[in-house]
Amino acid sequence: MIKIDEIRGMTTKDLVIKSTILRDEIAEMKRRVHMGEMQNTRSLRTKRRDLARMLTVLSEQLAKENA
Repeated sequence: MIKIDEIRGMTTKDLVIKSTILRDEIAEMKRRVHMGEMQNTRSLRTKRRDLARMLTVLSEQLAKENA
């Protein structure tokens, strides 16, 4: 789980890169869950929440840059 302070400390470029990596990880985890290779879905939930936090901070930063 990534803390919001750590996310706010990242640059816009870092957030874009990290969110892309998280999306790939989430897609892989979903595949593993559906194939029955992974039983614990809690880690999938935390990754989705981390991604949501990152996208929220990213949109805030982009709004500041365009203002």
